[in-house]
Amino acid sequence: MNKLKLLPLFVALVLIAETSGWACTNFLVTKGASNDGSTFISYAADSHVLFGELYFWAVADYEDGSMLKVYEWDTGKYLGEIPQVAHTYNVVGNMNEHQVAIGETTYGGRPGLVDTTAIVDYGSLMYITLQRAKTAREAIKIMAGLVQEHGYYSSGESFSIADANEVWMMELIGKGPNNKGAVWVARMIPDGYVAGHANQARITTFPWDKDKTSLSSDNIDKIFETNITTVYAADVMSFAKEQGFINENVTKKNFSFSDTYAPIDFGGARFCEMRVWAWFNDVSEGMDQYWDYAKGNIAHDEKTAYASNRMPLWVKPSKKISVHDVMNNMRNHLEGTELDMSKDIGAGPYGNPYRWRGLTWKVDGKTYCNERATATQQTGFSFVAQGRSWIPEGLGGIFWFGVDDAASSVYTPIYTSITRVPEAFKVGNGDMMSFNNNSAFWVFNQVSNLAYTRYNVIHPEIEAKQQTREKKYIAYSSAVDMAAAELLKVDKDLAIEFLTDYSVNTANRLTKDWKSFYQYLFTKYMDGNIKYKQEVPEGYLYMPAKFEQPGYGEDWYKRVVKETGDQFLMPDGDSH
Repeated sequence: MNKLKLLPLFVALVLIAETSGWACTNFLVTKGASNDGSTFISYAADSHVLFGELYFWAVADYEDGSMLKVYEWDTGKYLGEIPQVAHTYNVVGNMNEHQVAIGETTYGGRPGLVDTTAIVDYGSLMYITLQRAKTAREAIKIMAGLVQEHGYYSSGESFSIADANEVWMMELIGKGPNNKGAVWVARMIPDGYVAGHANQARITTFPWDKDKTSLSSDNIDKIFETNITTVYAADVMSFAKEQGFINENVTKKNFSFSDTYAPIDFGGARFCEMRVWAWFNDVSEGMDQYWDYAKGNIAHDEKTAYASNRMPLWVKPSKKISVHDVMNNMRNHLEGTELDMSKDIGAGPYGNPYRWRGLTWKVDGKTYCNERATATQQTGFSFVAQGRSWIPEGLGGIFWFGVDDAASSVYTPIYTSITRVPEAFKVGNGDMMSFNNNSAFWVFNQVSNLAYTRYNVIHPEIEAKQQTREKKYIAYSSAVDMAAAELLKVDKDLAIEFLTDYSVNTANRLTKDWKSFYQYLFTKYMDGNIKYKQEVPEGYLYMPAKFEQPGYGEDWYKRVVKETGDQFLMPDGDSH
Protein backbone atom coordinates (compact mmCIF):
# COMPACT_ATOMS: atom_id res chain seq x y z
CA MET A 1 0.00 0.00 0.00
CA ASN A 2 2.85 2.43 0.68
CA LYS A 3 4.09 2.03 -2.88
CA LEU A 4 0.62 2.73 -4.18
CA LYS A 5 0.53 6.03 -2.28
CA LEU A 6 3.52 7.20 -4.27
CA LEU A 7 1.76 6.67 -7.60
CA PRO A 8 -0.27 9.31 -9.38
CA LEU A 9 -3.95 8.50 -8.92
CA PHE A 10 -4.57 7.73 -12.58
CA VAL A 11 -1.74 5.19 -12.60
CA ALA A 12 -3.29 3.57 -9.54
CA LEU A 13 -6.60 3.43 -11.41
CA VAL A 14 -4.91 1.73 -14.34
CA LEU A 15 -3.36 -0.84 -12.02
CA ILE A 16 -6.74 -1.58 -10.44
CA ALA A 17 -8.35 -2.02 -13.84
CA GLU A 18 -5.58 -4.12 -15.34
CA THR A 19 -4.63 -6.34 -12.40
CA SER A 20 -8.07 -7.07 -11.02
CA GLY A 21 -9.58 -6.94 -14.51
CA TRP A 22 -12.50 -4.68 -13.61
CA ALA A 23 -13.32 -1.75 -15.85
CA CYS A 24 -17.08 -1.47 -16.18
CA THR A 25 -19.72 0.86 -17.62
CA ASN A 26 -23.24 1.75 -16.39
CA PHE A 27 -25.91 3.83 -18.14
CA LEU A 28 -29.05 4.90 -16.24
CA VAL A 29 -32.40 5.92 -17.77
CA THR A 30 -35.45 7.17 -15.85
CA LYS A 31 -39.11 6.52 -16.71
CA GLY A 32 -39.63 9.98 -18.16
CA ALA A 33 -36.57 9.63 -20.39
CA SER A 34 -37.60 6.30 -21.92
CA ASN A 35 -39.89 5.82 -24.88
CA ASP A 36 -42.34 3.55 -23.03
CA GLY A 37 -42.13 4.50 -19.35
CA SER A 38 -39.55 1.84 -18.52
CA THR A 39 -36.54 2.35 -16.32
CA PHE A 40 -33.20 1.04 -17.59
CA ILE A 41 -29.77 0.45 -16.14
CA SER A 42 -27.00 -1.16 -18.15
CA TYR A 43 -23.82 -2.82 -16.94
CA ALA A 44 -20.74 -4.35 -18.56
CA ALA A 45 -18.66 -6.59 -16.28
CA ASP A 46 -15.34 -6.09 -18.06
CA SER A 47 -12.66 -8.44 -16.86
CA HIS A 48 -9.98 -10.43 -18.64
CA VAL A 49 -10.63 -13.32 -16.27
CA LEU A 50 -14.38 -13.14 -15.53
CA PHE A 51 -16.37 -15.99 -17.11
CA GLY A 52 -19.71 -14.83 -18.46
CA GLU A 53 -22.56 -16.75 -16.83
CA LEU A 54 -26.00 -16.00 -15.42
CA TYR A 55 -26.19 -16.03 -11.63
CA PHE A 56 -29.38 -17.31 -10.00
CA TRP A 57 -30.82 -17.41 -6.49
CA ALA A 58 -34.25 -18.97 -6.06
CA VAL A 59 -36.79 -17.76 -3.50
CA ALA A 60 -35.93 -19.26 -0.10
CA ASP A 61 -37.00 -19.25 3.55
CA TYR A 62 -34.62 -19.63 6.51
CA GLU A 63 -34.97 -20.54 10.16
CA ASP A 64 -34.23 -18.04 12.92
CA GLY A 65 -30.53 -17.84 13.66
CA SER A 66 -29.42 -18.92 10.17
CA MET A 67 -26.13 -17.45 8.97
CA LEU A 68 -24.97 -16.55 5.47
CA LYS A 69 -21.36 -17.25 4.46
CA VAL A 70 -19.83 -14.36 2.48
CA TYR A 71 -17.21 -14.90 -0.22
CA GLU A 72 -15.45 -12.17 -2.17
CA TRP A 73 -16.94 -12.02 -5.66
CA ASP A 74 -13.64 -11.42 -7.47
CA THR A 75 -11.61 -14.21 -5.85
CA GLY A 76 -13.92 -16.55 -3.96
CA LYS A 77 -12.06 -15.77 -0.74
CA TYR A 78 -14.09 -16.51 2.41
CA LEU A 79 -14.66 -13.27 4.30
CA GLY A 80 -16.94 -14.36 7.15
CA GLU A 81 -20.64 -14.78 7.85
CA ILE A 82 -23.58 -12.54 8.58
CA PRO A 83 -27.13 -13.19 9.83
CA GLN A 84 -29.50 -14.47 7.15
CA VAL A 85 -32.98 -12.98 6.77
CA ALA A 86 -36.15 -15.06 7.06
CA HIS A 87 -37.13 -14.76 3.38
CA THR A 88 -35.12 -14.00 0.23
CA TYR A 89 -36.39 -13.08 -3.25
CA ASN A 90 -35.84 -14.61 -6.66
CA VAL A 91 -32.73 -13.11 -8.30
CA VAL A 92 -31.66 -13.60 -11.91
CA GLY A 93 -28.31 -12.04 -12.70
CA ASN A 94 -28.44 -8.52 -11.26
CA MET A 95 -32.23 -8.12 -11.06
CA ASN A 96 -34.84 -9.61 -8.77
CA GLU A 97 -38.51 -10.56 -9.02
CA HIS A 98 -39.56 -7.11 -7.71
CA GLN A 99 -37.66 -5.43 -10.57
CA VAL A 100 -34.88 -4.11 -8.34
CA ALA A 101 -31.65 -4.04 -10.37
CA ILE A 102 -28.11 -3.16 -9.27
CA GLY A 103 -24.94 -2.58 -11.31
CA GLU A 104 -21.54 -1.17 -10.39
CA THR A 105 -18.26 0.30 -11.55
CA THR A 106 -15.08 0.33 -9.48
CA TYR A 107 -13.40 3.71 -9.12
CA GLY A 108 -10.81 2.77 -6.50
CA GLY A 109 -10.52 6.16 -4.86
CA ARG A 110 -8.02 7.28 -2.26
CA PRO A 111 -5.54 4.55 -1.31
CA GLY A 112 -5.65 3.29 2.24
CA LEU A 113 -9.44 3.30 2.64
CA VAL A 114 -9.92 -0.44 2.04
CA ASP A 115 -10.85 -2.26 5.25
CA THR A 116 -9.15 -5.66 4.98
CA THR A 117 -10.87 -6.76 8.22
CA ALA A 118 -14.39 -6.27 6.82
CA ILE A 119 -16.81 -9.00 5.71
CA VAL A 120 -18.85 -7.50 2.85
CA ASP A 121 -17.21 -6.82 -0.54
CA TYR A 122 -18.87 -4.91 -3.36
CA GLY A 123 -20.08 -8.03 -5.19
CA SER A 124 -21.66 -9.53 -2.08
CA LEU A 125 -23.18 -6.15 -1.31
CA MET A 126 -25.05 -6.22 -4.63
CA TYR A 127 -26.21 -9.80 -4.60
CA ILE A 128 -27.18 -9.98 -0.93
CA THR A 129 -29.17 -6.77 -1.34
CA LEU A 130 -30.97 -8.06 -4.43
CA GLN A 131 -32.18 -11.03 -2.40
CA ARG A 132 -33.61 -8.70 0.27
CA ALA A 133 -34.91 -5.48 -1.34
CA LYS A 134 -38.33 -4.76 -2.85
CA THR A 135 -37.53 -1.20 -4.00
CA ALA A 136 -34.49 0.87 -4.92
CA ARG A 137 -34.90 2.93 -1.75
CA GLU A 138 -34.96 -0.20 0.38
CA ALA A 139 -31.84 -1.42 -1.44
CA ILE A 140 -29.97 1.76 -0.47
CA LYS A 141 -31.01 1.35 3.16
CA ILE A 142 -29.92 -2.31 3.16
CA MET A 143 -26.56 -1.56 1.52
CA ALA A 144 -25.82 1.22 3.99
CA GLY A 145 -26.79 -1.04 6.86
CA LEU A 146 -24.69 -3.98 5.68
CA VAL A 147 -21.46 -2.00 5.45
CA GLN A 148 -22.17 -0.21 8.71
CA GLU A 149 -22.74 -3.50 10.56
CA HIS A 150 -20.16 -5.73 8.88
CA GLY A 151 -17.61 -3.38 7.32
CA TYR A 152 -16.79 -2.72 3.64
CA TYR A 153 -14.01 -4.88 2.21
CA SER A 154 -13.54 -3.32 -1.26
CA SER A 155 -12.23 -0.07 -2.71
CA GLY A 156 -14.49 2.74 -3.93
CA GLU A 157 -17.58 1.81 -5.95
CA SER A 158 -20.32 3.55 -7.88
CA PHE A 159 -23.62 1.64 -7.89
CA SER A 160 -26.64 1.95 -10.19
CA ILE A 161 -29.80 1.02 -8.28
CA ALA A 162 -33.21 0.93 -9.95
CA ASP A 163 -36.73 -0.40 -9.64
CA ALA A 164 -39.70 -0.02 -11.97
CA ASN A 165 -40.26 3.60 -10.86
CA GLU A 166 -36.97 5.17 -9.76
CA VAL A 167 -33.29 5.17 -10.68
CA TRP A 168 -30.54 6.02 -8.18
CA MET A 169 -26.77 6.33 -8.13
CA MET A 170 -24.89 5.52 -4.92
CA GLU A 171 -21.16 6.11 -4.43
CA LEU A 172 -19.38 4.52 -1.51
CA ILE A 173 -15.88 4.03 -0.11
CA GLY A 174 -14.54 2.48 3.09
CA LYS A 175 -12.72 4.15 5.97
CA GLY A 176 -9.61 1.99 6.16
CA PRO A 177 -8.51 -1.06 8.20
CA ASN A 178 -10.38 -1.70 11.46
CA ASN A 179 -12.62 1.30 10.84
CA LYS A 180 -16.00 -0.31 10.23
CA GLY A 181 -18.46 1.31 7.87
CA ALA A 182 -18.21 3.55 4.85
CA VAL A 183 -18.80 7.08 3.66
CA TRP A 184 -21.31 7.40 0.84
CA VAL A 185 -23.86 9.50 -1.02
CA ALA A 186 -26.93 8.29 -2.95
CA ARG A 187 -28.85 10.49 -5.37
CA MET A 188 -32.07 9.83 -7.27
CA ILE A 189 -31.80 10.69 -10.96
CA PRO A 190 -34.57 13.24 -11.72
CA ASP A 191 -37.36 11.84 -13.85
CA GLY A 192 -36.82 12.65 -17.51
CA TYR A 193 -33.02 12.54 -17.20
CA VAL A 194 -30.25 10.01 -17.82
CA ALA A 195 -26.96 9.41 -16.02
CA GLY A 196 -23.91 7.19 -16.25
CA HIS A 197 -20.70 6.15 -14.53
CA ALA A 198 -17.63 4.24 -15.68
CA ASN A 199 -14.93 3.70 -13.03
CA GLN A 200 -14.76 7.31 -11.90
CA ALA A 201 -16.79 8.65 -8.96
CA ARG A 202 -19.23 11.23 -10.33
CA ILE A 203 -21.34 12.61 -7.47
CA THR A 204 -19.98 16.07 -6.69
CA THR A 205 -21.98 18.57 -4.61
CA PHE A 206 -25.37 17.63 -3.15
CA PRO A 207 -28.07 19.13 -0.88
CA TRP A 208 -27.72 18.60 2.88
CA ASP A 209 -30.33 17.70 5.50
CA LYS A 210 -31.65 21.24 5.92
CA ASP A 211 -32.97 20.81 2.39
CA LYS A 212 -36.31 18.97 2.49
CA THR A 213 -35.12 16.63 -0.29
CA SER A 214 -32.00 15.42 1.53
CA LEU A 215 -31.48 12.99 4.38
CA SER A 216 -28.62 12.00 6.68
CA SER A 217 -28.13 8.30 7.46
CA ASP A 218 -28.91 9.13 11.09
CA ASN A 219 -32.57 9.15 9.99
CA ILE A 220 -32.32 6.62 7.17
CA ASP A 221 -35.79 5.14 7.75
CA LYS A 222 -37.17 8.35 6.26
CA ILE A 223 -35.71 7.30 2.90
CA PHE A 224 -39.12 5.86 2.07
CA GLU A 225 -40.63 9.36 2.03
CA THR A 226 -41.00 10.18 -1.66
CA ASN A 227 -39.75 13.75 -1.34
CA ILE A 228 -36.29 12.45 -0.36
CA THR A 229 -33.98 12.40 -3.39
CA THR A 230 -30.55 12.50 -1.69
CA VAL A 231 -29.24 10.38 1.18
CA TYR A 232 -25.72 10.42 2.63
CA ALA A 233 -23.58 9.02 5.42
CA ALA A 234 -23.71 11.30 8.46
CA ASP A 235 -19.91 11.60 8.57
CA VAL A 236 -19.30 11.91 4.83
CA MET A 237 -17.70 15.36 5.28
CA SER A 238 -16.40 15.18 8.86
CA PHE A 239 -14.42 12.03 8.05
CA ALA A 240 -12.78 13.82 5.12
CA LYS A 241 -11.77 16.67 7.44
CA GLU A 242 -10.32 14.26 9.98
CA GLN A 243 -8.24 12.59 7.28
CA GLY A 244 -7.01 15.86 5.78
CA PHE A 245 -8.65 15.19 2.41
CA ILE A 246 -10.12 18.72 2.20
CA ASN A 247 -8.88 22.17 3.10
CA GLU A 248 -10.47 25.04 5.00
CA ASN A 249 -12.06 26.44 1.82
CA VAL A 250 -14.34 23.43 1.47
CA THR A 251 -17.77 23.99 3.04
CA LYS A 252 -21.06 22.11 2.87
CA LYS A 253 -22.04 24.33 -0.02
CA ASN A 254 -19.13 23.28 -2.22
CA PHE A 255 -18.16 19.89 -0.73
CA SER A 256 -17.80 17.33 -3.54
CA PHE A 257 -17.87 13.62 -2.77
CA SER A 258 -16.03 12.66 -5.96
CA ASP A 259 -13.38 15.36 -5.78
CA THR A 260 -12.75 14.49 -2.14
CA TYR A 261 -12.61 10.70 -2.21
CA ALA A 262 -11.62 10.06 -5.86
CA PRO A 263 -10.09 13.21 -7.36
CA ILE A 264 -10.36 13.31 -11.15
CA ASP A 265 -7.16 13.25 -13.19
CA PHE A 266 -6.09 12.39 -16.75
CA GLY A 267 -6.81 8.67 -16.41
CA GLY A 268 -10.11 9.21 -14.61
CA ALA A 269 -11.27 11.40 -17.48
CA ARG A 270 -9.74 9.73 -20.54
CA PHE A 271 -10.29 6.11 -19.50
CA CYS A 272 -13.55 6.55 -17.58
CA GLU A 273 -15.47 9.79 -18.03
CA MET A 274 -14.92 9.45 -21.79
CA ARG A 275 -17.39 6.56 -21.83
CA VAL A 276 -20.01 8.63 -20.00
CA TRP A 277 -19.35 11.50 -22.41
CA ALA A 278 -19.95 9.19 -25.39
CA TRP A 279 -23.30 8.11 -23.89
CA PHE A 280 -24.37 11.67 -23.09
CA ASN A 281 -23.20 12.87 -26.50
CA ASP A 282 -25.35 10.29 -28.26
CA VAL A 283 -28.58 11.17 -26.44
CA SER A 284 -28.21 14.87 -25.62
CA GLU A 285 -27.16 18.16 -27.20
CA GLY A 286 -24.30 20.40 -26.12
CA MET A 287 -21.74 17.84 -25.00
CA ASP A 288 -19.01 19.37 -27.18
CA GLN A 289 -18.27 21.76 -24.30
CA TYR A 290 -17.00 18.80 -22.23
CA TRP A 291 -14.88 17.18 -24.95
CA ASP A 292 -11.64 18.70 -23.75
CA TYR A 293 -12.38 17.52 -20.22
CA ALA A 294 -13.21 13.98 -21.40
CA LYS A 295 -9.86 13.83 -23.20
CA GLY A 296 -8.12 14.35 -19.87
CA ASN A 297 -7.53 18.10 -19.67
CA ILE A 298 -8.59 18.91 -16.12
CA ALA A 299 -8.95 22.46 -14.80
CA HIS A 300 -8.84 23.06 -11.03
CA ASP A 301 -10.27 25.58 -8.60
CA GLU A 302 -7.41 27.27 -6.76
CA LYS A 303 -9.18 27.47 -3.40
CA THR A 304 -10.65 23.98 -3.05
CA ALA A 305 -8.23 22.13 -5.38
CA TYR A 306 -11.32 20.49 -6.89
CA ALA A 307 -11.74 20.02 -10.64
CA SER A 308 -13.67 22.94 -12.09
CA ASN A 309 -14.71 21.65 -15.52
CA ARG A 310 -16.59 18.45 -14.61
CA MET A 311 -19.47 17.06 -16.64
CA PRO A 312 -22.94 17.13 -15.03
CA LEU A 313 -24.11 14.08 -13.10
CA TRP A 314 -27.18 13.78 -15.32
CA VAL A 315 -28.45 15.28 -18.60
CA LYS A 316 -31.84 15.60 -20.26
CA PRO A 317 -31.97 13.58 -23.49
CA SER A 318 -33.08 15.28 -26.67
CA LYS A 319 -35.30 12.32 -27.55
CA LYS A 320 -36.97 9.44 -25.74
CA ILE A 321 -34.70 6.42 -25.31
CA SER A 322 -35.64 2.83 -26.15
CA VAL A 323 -34.23 -0.38 -24.72
CA HIS A 324 -32.47 -0.94 -28.05
CA ASP A 325 -30.88 2.52 -27.85
CA VAL A 326 -29.33 1.53 -24.52
CA MET A 327 -28.10 -1.77 -25.94
CA ASN A 328 -26.46 -0.05 -28.90
CA ASN A 329 -24.80 2.57 -26.71
CA MET A 330 -23.06 -0.29 -24.91
CA ARG A 331 -21.33 -0.92 -28.27
CA ASN A 332 -19.61 2.44 -28.65
CA HIS A 333 -15.99 2.66 -29.89
CA LEU A 334 -15.86 6.49 -29.99
CA GLU A 335 -17.14 6.44 -33.55
CA GLY A 336 -17.52 9.88 -35.09
CA THR A 337 -14.89 11.51 -32.86
CA GLU A 338 -11.23 12.27 -33.39
CA LEU A 339 -10.49 9.29 -31.11
CA ASP A 340 -12.47 6.80 -33.22
CA MET A 341 -10.66 3.55 -32.47
CA SER A 342 -11.25 2.14 -35.95
CA LYS A 343 -9.30 4.96 -37.64
CA ASP A 344 -5.81 5.25 -36.13
CA ILE A 345 -2.85 3.05 -37.04
CA GLY A 346 -3.55 0.74 -34.11
CA ALA A 347 -6.69 -0.41 -35.93
CA GLY A 348 -4.53 -2.14 -38.52
CA PRO A 349 -5.60 -2.65 -42.13
CA TYR A 350 -9.06 -3.91 -41.16
CA GLY A 351 -10.25 -1.10 -38.88
CA ASN A 352 -10.24 -3.16 -35.69
CA PRO A 353 -11.52 -0.90 -32.83
CA TYR A 354 -9.75 -2.94 -30.13
CA ARG A 355 -6.27 -2.76 -28.66
CA TRP A 356 -4.60 -5.63 -26.88
CA ARG A 357 -3.74 -4.72 -23.30
CA GLY A 358 -1.99 -3.23 -21.32
CA LEU A 359 -3.93 -0.05 -21.32
CA THR A 360 -0.72 2.02 -21.28
CA TRP A 361 2.63 1.40 -22.95
CA LYS A 362 6.06 3.04 -23.14
CA VAL A 363 8.36 4.14 -25.94
CA ASP A 364 11.71 5.85 -25.24
CA GLY A 365 10.77 6.39 -21.60
CA LYS A 366 7.46 8.12 -22.39
CA THR A 367 4.08 6.63 -21.42
CA TYR A 368 1.29 6.42 -23.98
CA CYS A 369 -2.26 5.07 -23.72
CA ASN A 370 -4.81 3.13 -25.65
CA GLU A 371 -8.38 4.38 -25.60
CA ARG A 372 -10.81 2.66 -23.22
CA ALA A 373 -14.13 2.77 -25.06
CA THR A 374 -17.45 1.36 -23.84
CA ALA A 375 -17.31 -1.83 -25.90
CA THR A 376 -14.28 -3.96 -25.11
CA GLN A 377 -13.06 -7.43 -25.90
CA GLN A 378 -12.66 -8.55 -22.28
CA THR A 379 -16.31 -8.26 -21.22
CA GLY A 380 -17.46 -11.28 -19.22
CA PHE A 381 -21.14 -10.38 -19.41
CA SER A 382 -23.30 -7.29 -19.84
CA PHE A 383 -26.96 -6.50 -19.40
CA VAL A 384 -29.74 -3.98 -19.77
CA ALA A 385 -32.19 -4.28 -16.86
CA GLN A 386 -35.67 -3.08 -17.84
CA GLY A 387 -38.22 -2.22 -15.14
CA ARG A 388 -41.86 -1.83 -16.20
CA SER A 389 -44.31 -0.50 -13.64
CA TRP A 390 -47.45 -1.25 -15.68
CA ILE A 391 -46.88 -5.03 -15.83
CA PRO A 392 -48.47 -7.18 -13.08
CA GLU A 393 -46.38 -7.71 -9.96
CA GLY A 394 -43.72 -10.38 -10.39
CA LEU A 395 -43.84 -10.45 -14.20
CA GLY A 396 -42.52 -7.05 -15.27
CA GLY A 397 -38.75 -7.25 -15.07
CA ILE A 398 -36.76 -8.18 -18.19
CA PHE A 399 -33.07 -8.80 -17.75
CA TRP A 400 -31.58 -8.41 -21.24
CA PHE A 401 -28.42 -10.50 -20.91
CA GLY A 402 -25.40 -10.98 -23.15
CA VAL A 403 -21.97 -12.55 -22.83
CA ASP A 404 -18.59 -11.41 -24.20
CA ASP A 405 -18.02 -8.20 -26.18
CA ALA A 406 -21.29 -6.22 -26.30
CA ALA A 407 -20.55 -5.13 -29.87
CA SER A 408 -20.73 -8.76 -31.05
CA SER A 409 -23.18 -10.17 -28.52
CA VAL A 410 -26.98 -10.43 -28.58
CA TYR A 411 -29.05 -9.24 -25.61
CA THR A 412 -31.44 -12.06 -24.76
CA PRO A 413 -34.70 -11.53 -22.80
CA ILE A 414 -34.62 -13.20 -19.38
CA TYR A 415 -37.72 -12.58 -17.26
CA THR A 416 -36.79 -12.15 -13.61
CA SER A 417 -39.51 -14.39 -12.22
CA ILE A 418 -38.05 -17.51 -13.87
CA THR A 419 -37.41 -20.61 -11.80
CA ARG A 420 -34.42 -21.97 -13.75
CA VAL A 421 -31.77 -20.54 -16.07
CA PRO A 422 -30.78 -21.52 -19.63
CA GLU A 423 -28.20 -24.30 -19.84
CA ALA A 424 -26.15 -22.09 -22.18
CA PHE A 425 -25.76 -19.47 -19.41
CA LYS A 426 -25.78 -21.76 -16.38
CA VAL A 427 -23.09 -21.37 -13.71
CA GLY A 428 -20.66 -24.28 -14.01
CA ASN A 429 -21.23 -24.84 -17.73
CA GLY A 430 -17.59 -24.15 -18.57
CA ASP A 431 -15.16 -21.70 -17.01
CA MET A 432 -12.39 -19.36 -18.11
CA MET A 433 -9.90 -22.20 -18.50
CA SER A 434 -12.34 -24.93 -19.65
CA PHE A 435 -13.73 -24.59 -23.16
CA ASN A 436 -17.28 -25.84 -23.56
CA ASN A 437 -18.94 -25.77 -26.95
CA ASN A 438 -22.40 -25.63 -25.32
CA SER A 439 -21.56 -22.53 -23.27
CA ALA A 440 -22.79 -19.23 -24.69
CA PHE A 441 -19.65 -17.49 -23.42
CA TRP A 442 -17.38 -19.67 -25.53
CA VAL A 443 -19.68 -19.70 -28.56
CA PHE A 444 -19.91 -15.89 -28.66
CA ASN A 445 -16.15 -15.58 -28.09
CA GLN A 446 -15.50 -17.74 -31.13
CA VAL A 447 -17.53 -15.37 -33.29
CA SER A 448 -16.10 -12.13 -31.87
CA ASN A 449 -12.49 -13.28 -31.94
CA LEU A 450 -12.85 -14.36 -35.55
CA ALA A 451 -14.15 -10.86 -36.33
CA TYR A 452 -11.09 -9.26 -34.71
CA THR A 453 -8.91 -10.79 -37.46
CA ARG A 454 -10.70 -8.83 -40.25
CA TYR A 455 -13.14 -6.55 -38.51
CA ASN A 456 -14.28 -4.35 -41.39
CA VAL A 457 -15.54 -7.28 -43.47
CA ILE A 458 -16.66 -9.80 -40.81
CA HIS A 459 -18.23 -7.57 -38.14
CA PRO A 460 -20.90 -6.03 -40.43
CA GLU A 461 -22.39 -9.53 -40.87
CA ILE A 462 -22.40 -10.04 -37.09
CA GLU A 463 -23.98 -6.64 -36.49
CA ALA A 464 -26.74 -7.25 -39.05
CA LYS A 465 -27.64 -10.59 -37.47
CA GLN A 466 -27.41 -9.12 -33.96
CA GLN A 467 -29.69 -6.19 -34.73
CA THR A 468 -32.28 -8.36 -36.47
CA ARG A 469 -32.39 -10.83 -33.59
CA GLU A 470 -32.70 -8.15 -30.88
CA LYS A 471 -35.44 -6.29 -32.75
CA LYS A 472 -37.36 -9.55 -33.00
CA TYR A 473 -36.99 -10.24 -29.27
CA ILE A 474 -38.13 -6.71 -28.41
CA ALA A 475 -41.14 -7.02 -30.74
CA TYR A 476 -42.05 -10.38 -29.21
CA SER A 477 -42.03 -9.04 -25.64
CA SER A 478 -45.48 -7.42 -25.85
CA ALA A 479 -47.04 -10.69 -27.03
CA VAL A 480 -45.20 -12.63 -24.33
CA ASP A 481 -46.44 -10.13 -21.72
CA MET A 482 -50.03 -10.53 -22.88
CA ALA A 483 -49.86 -14.31 -22.75
CA ALA A 484 -48.32 -14.23 -19.27
CA ALA A 485 -51.01 -11.81 -18.06
CA GLU A 486 -53.76 -14.14 -19.31
CA LEU A 487 -52.14 -17.12 -17.59
CA LEU A 488 -51.81 -15.06 -14.43
CA LYS A 489 -55.62 -14.84 -14.26
CA VAL A 490 -55.70 -18.63 -14.07
CA ASP A 491 -52.57 -19.50 -12.07
CA LYS A 492 -49.52 -17.38 -11.20
CA ASP A 493 -47.24 -20.42 -11.15
CA LEU A 494 -48.38 -21.27 -14.67
CA ALA A 495 -47.57 -17.74 -15.85
CA ILE A 496 -44.10 -17.97 -14.31
CA GLU A 497 -43.50 -21.37 -15.89
CA PHE A 498 -44.48 -19.91 -19.27
CA LEU A 499 -41.98 -17.06 -18.87
CA THR A 500 -39.35 -19.54 -17.69
CA ASP A 501 -39.82 -21.72 -20.77
CA TYR A 502 -39.70 -18.70 -23.07
CA SER A 503 -36.52 -17.29 -21.48
CA VAL A 504 -34.73 -20.63 -21.32
CA ASN A 505 -35.65 -21.79 -24.80
CA THR A 506 -34.85 -18.45 -26.40
CA ALA A 507 -31.37 -18.32 -24.88
CA ASN A 508 -30.52 -21.93 -25.65
CA ARG A 509 -31.78 -21.62 -29.22
CA LEU A 510 -29.77 -18.42 -29.73
CA THR A 511 -26.59 -20.17 -28.59
CA LYS A 512 -27.23 -23.07 -30.94
CA ASP A 513 -27.85 -20.66 -33.84
CA TRP A 514 -24.69 -18.69 -33.00
CA LYS A 515 -22.68 -21.91 -33.11
CA SER A 516 -23.87 -22.46 -36.69
CA PHE A 517 -23.19 -18.80 -37.43
CA TYR A 518 -19.55 -19.25 -36.42
CA GLN A 519 -19.22 -22.22 -38.78
CA TYR A 520 -20.67 -20.14 -41.60
CA LEU A 521 -18.33 -17.21 -40.94
CA PHE A 522 -15.25 -19.39 -40.59
CA THR A 523 -16.02 -21.13 -43.87
CA LYS A 524 -16.71 -17.91 -45.76
CA TYR A 525 -13.68 -15.92 -44.53
CA MET A 526 -11.05 -18.66 -44.24
CA ASP A 527 -7.49 -17.95 -45.45
CA GLY A 528 -8.00 -14.25 -46.12
CA ASN A 529 -10.53 -14.83 -48.89
CA ILE A 530 -14.25 -14.16 -49.09
CA LYS A 531 -16.04 -17.14 -50.64
CA TYR A 532 -19.54 -17.52 -52.08
CA LYS A 533 -21.40 -20.56 -53.32
CA GLN A 534 -22.12 -20.73 -57.03
CA GLU A 535 -24.95 -22.55 -58.73
CA VAL A 536 -23.89 -25.63 -60.67
CA PRO A 537 -24.75 -25.09 -64.38
CA GLU A 538 -26.31 -27.82 -66.44
CA GLY A 539 -23.67 -30.21 -67.71
CA TYR A 540 -21.31 -29.64 -64.73
CA LEU A 541 -20.81 -32.01 -61.81
CA TYR A 542 -19.79 -29.22 -59.50
CA MET A 543 -18.73 -25.59 -59.52
CA PRO A 544 -15.89 -24.19 -57.35
CA ALA A 545 -16.83 -21.45 -54.93
CA LYS A 546 -16.59 -17.90 -56.19
CA PHE A 547 -14.06 -15.94 -54.18
CA GLU A 548 -12.72 -12.44 -53.66
CA GLN A 549 -9.34 -11.32 -52.34
CA PRO A 550 -9.92 -7.83 -50.94
CA GLY A 551 -6.38 -7.52 -49.57
CA TYR A 552 -5.62 -4.72 -47.15
CA GLY A 553 -7.27 -1.69 -48.77
CA GLU A 554 -5.71 1.29 -50.54
CA ASP A 555 -5.13 3.41 -47.42
CA TRP A 556 -3.13 0.65 -45.76
CA TYR A 557 -1.09 -0.04 -48.91
CA LYS A 558 -0.19 3.66 -49.00
CA ARG A 559 1.09 3.34 -45.42
CA VAL A 560 3.16 0.32 -46.45
CA VAL A 561 4.74 2.24 -49.33
CA LYS A 562 5.42 5.24 -47.10
CA GLU A 563 7.11 2.96 -44.55
CA THR A 564 9.09 0.79 -47.02
CA GLY A 565 9.73 3.02 -50.02
CA ASP A 566 10.64 0.91 -53.09
CA GLN A 567 11.18 -2.34 -51.18
CA PHE A 568 8.15 -3.99 -52.82
CA LEU A 569 8.13 -2.01 -56.09
CA MET A 570 7.86 -4.18 -59.20
CA PRO A 571 9.57 -3.27 -62.52
CA ASP A 572 7.29 -1.87 -65.20
CA GLY A 573 5.94 -4.55 -67.49
CA ASP A 574 6.57 -7.48 -65.13
CA SER A 575 3.24 -9.25 -64.65
CA HIS A 576 4.34 -12.67 -63.35
